[in-house]
Formats: sequence, C-alpha cells, structure tokens
Amino acid sequence: HGATELEETGTEALPRRTPAPAWLPTAKGEEGDFCLRSSDCAAGLCCARHFWSKICKPVLREGQVCTRHRRKGTHGLEIFQRCQCAEGLACRLQREHGPADASRLHTCQRH
Repeated sequence: HGATELEETGTEALPRRTPAPAWLPTAKGEEGDFCLRSSDCAAGLCCARHFWSKICKPVLREGQVCTRHRRKGTHGLEIFQRCQCAEGLACRLQREHGPADASRLHTCQRH
C-alpha cells in the first residue's frame, strides 16, 4: 500500500519528456493558450513569450514581419516574441523601391 503511493508520487515529480498516452484527452494548445514549449501547441503554432508568460502564436507566413537576431541569445530578451517563419521561408530584409535605408523591416520570404 505504502509502496504504491510512493511510486505514484515519484512518477509525478519527474519532468514529462515522452508524449502523453493516447487515452489522455490532451488537446494541443490553440492560439492564445498558455504553453511551455512549441510541442504543447497545435500545428501551425509555436510557443512564444508574451509579456512574462508564453502562449501559442501562429507560425509566420510569407510576407509577414519577422525578427532577425543579429546576436545569439537576444531572442530571450524580447517580451513579445514572434514565431519563426513557416517551412520553406526565411526571415530576410524587405526590399523596398526607394531610399536604401528606408526600411529595416524583415519579412518571411521564399528561399
């Protein structure tokens, strides 16, 4: 009796690194739901910082503004993180027709 209780408590204390069993009704987080990692979110969403918590946000599509980090580690300093660009897209400097430094905006563009 006592050993069973210890066993149950022991497994709950361990961080969950394996997917939840199929019988558990754990739906993936929808846009705006709290999360810890991107695997907690539904397809097409990632887990990104929003103020001091993290929520599921949409992965960026072609033409959407993205964040390009010049230095490694600066991503953690943002209070409003954006998701990465969707597969097949890269975050690149937007090319404008006009003065050279008119826009420093980065957008998701095809490779």
